[in-house]
Amino acid sequence: MVMKKMKIILLLITIVAACFSTTVQAYDLTAKRGVADYDFWVYTPDGYNPSAKHKEPLILFLHGSSLCGRNLNTVLRYGPMDAVKRGMSIPAIVLSPQNPGGAWSPRKLNDLIEWAKRNYNVDSTRMYVMGMSLGGYGTMDFVGTYPDKVAAAMALCGGCGLSDQSGLGKVPLWVLHGTADRAVPLSASKSVVDRLVSAGNDKCLRYDWLPGASHGALARAFYLKDTYDWLFAHASSDKPRWVERSISIDNDILKMAYGELRELAKLVGEDDGL
Repeated sequence: MVMKKMKIILLLITIVAACFSTTVQAYDLTAKRGVADYDFWVYTPDGYNPSAKHKEPLILFLHGSSLCGRNLNTVLRYGPMDAVKRGMSIPAIVLSPQNPGGAWSPRKLNDLIEWAKRNYNVDSTRMYVMGMSLGGYGTMDFVGTYPDKVAAAMALCGGCGLSDQSGLGKVPLWVLHGTADRAVPLSASKSVVDRLVSAGNDKCLRYDWLPGASHGALARAFYLKDTYDWLFAHASSDKPRWVERSISIDNDILKMAYGELRELAKLVGEDDGL
């Protein structure tokens, strides 16, 4: 009788353990160090299969200067990786590198993307770039240098350091900036837009100047489903290239996004400049 009870108990323990061991994590978030010029986080979505015929989109996220350094965990403070940790599902592979300091290097970022293509099941026609502040500069610098690799890009409160910015007009690009930004002036984004418009190179360009929005307020865009839907609407194989204009991001939408985190602006910081 005792042995029978013991067998039942052991069976129950085995069943419970099996239930826990077979629980499928909704996503995978892994730190990568020493495999590229930038250390980075890589996120793979629920259901990711490295050998599937269906390839996954790729998003490259570039942070602002407040997250520069050598502590990779700081990169999780805001942006898509933080959104994922807080419950958002992003149907793409996401790379989030850490810049140790200085301007983002388009060449180093390209090397990182090429590494991802070799090691993950990436759809090379659906590779996207988005960034904020210093990352907004990095986004436009990368897109302007490698326009044929980018399906679409979103640059928040940034600018462009390239002397030749003509490549930006070849890619669906959404530029957003708050008019009350005290870290990176609106003129940094506006000069890029004005240059593209005056050259008639703005067919794929969108831009919005958000009235009264501070520097940190725009970080809320990374917690909006519409942000990712806008990116995924495009592919580099689109002929001709075009830009989605039906999706909107304004102050009211930003206020609704991630409303429970009132400290978001503090995490990003009004001092998150260049």
